[in-house]
Amino acid sequence: MADNDLASPLISSPPSDHPHLILTVQDDTDTDHNNHNGNHGSNSTHHHFRNPYAFLGSDGFTVPGSTTADPFRNHTLEIRGLYEWLKIGICLPIALARLVLFGASLLIGFVATKLALQGWKDKKNPMPKWRCRIMWITRVCTRCILFSFGYHWIRRKGKPAPREIAPIVVSNHVSFIEPIFYFYELFPTIVASESHDSLPLVGTIIRAMQVIYVNRFSASSRKHAVSEIKRKASCDRFPRVLLFPEGTTTNGRFLISFELGAFIPGFPIQPVTVRYPHVHFDQSWGHISLAKLMFRMFTQFHNFMEVEYLPVVSPLDNKKESAVRFSERTCHAMATSLNVVQTSHSYGDLMLLMKATQSKSKLERPASYMVEMATVKSLLHISSMEAVDFLDKFLSMNPDPRYLLSLMLKKVDQSRLSSSCLGLCMS
Repeated sequence: MADNDLASPLISSPPSDHPHLILTVQDDTDTDHNNHNGNHGSNSTHHHFRNPYAFLGSDGFTVPGSTTADPFRNHTLEIRGLYEWLKIGICLPIALARLVLFGASLLIGFVATKLALQGWKDKKNPMPKWRCRIMWITRVCTRCILFSFGYHWIRRKGKPAPREIAPIVVSNHVSFIEPIFYFYELFPTIVASESHDSLPLVGTIIRAMQVIYVNRFSASSRKHAVSEIKRKASCDRFPRVLLFPEGTTTNGRFLISFELGAFIPGFPIQPVTVRYPHVHFDQSWGHISLAKLMFRMFTQFHNFMEVEYLPVVSPLDNKKESAVRFSERTCHAMATSLNVVQTSHSYGDLMLLMKATQSKSKLERPASYMVEMATVKSLLHISSMEAVDFLDKFLSMNPDPRYLLSLMLKKVDQSRLSSSCLGLCMS
């Protein structure tokens, strides 16, 4: 031991005349299979590890399938069941009458809105009262539109807070029905995408609500929208401001991450939750075209809708609370009221889902490509557009396991062929 130094190996090589000591470790799995083969049959042959729960009669461990949440999935895309087909057949004549009522109401509301906006150029100030009185015609028309869609009565719980107490209202977003309802109920100023301005008929009605346009992909546009929210919320002559902080529609079974535009100004906020109880027809606007959704609404006896006005949520510590914390408290109150799960999905996940769905590759579960972009943004500082570009590059590599395996085998065969040719040349 004294002759050893730090450079010497800890275990010296054995002499050549002594054989190496070989230890054989018995795998418990094989023994367990032999002992229990008669009890469990062929199921035990699939166990790769010892099953500690065999004495309870358990067949061992199983790997659960994908549990990726999809907050945008409509659960009744297909018409199923004899009852639903009979109901649609019976309601077809009623649907034609509803379609006529819908078209007439939309046209009358459009004409009344054009009359209210005629000659009004000072769009930065509140709409004059006499123009607002004309807009009551449009508001009545929107209630007729809701009636045509099968919302004959709407259950309400709670009451809207006075405008001077809560100048900002936030709501979850499930369908295109909520903006119509809030137009009739509150006639608020809304925050909407710039693309809504070009919609026929509807774009004119939206402009009458003194809409705050925002481009979600432009930092300057978002900053301008926040300043407009603050300006209009601080002036009692403007209507209350309505925002859908989720930024897109969901299926109502989840509450996804909130954008901070409604919470940065620091005004008290009244949260409102909307539910669509159903058995046969999911009324959410997800994975379904607008025409099909409207057809299904027209061919229902009645569509249920519940609206609950929650208590006002005010910022803490004299408006010194961060917008993130303010939004978290509001989101928690709404999730508790809806009894749903909060997730970190955002509009970016919807973009990823649409890219995966429209891909040429045959993807089994496109929803698996959603990554809860709100968390990814905060941790990795990757924007939604960058994430979509990454997914596009990944899909361009044709991520099919069978294709990748065949490609690897081709490369192996080519390398073997090259080696054989090289050996022949050298011989």
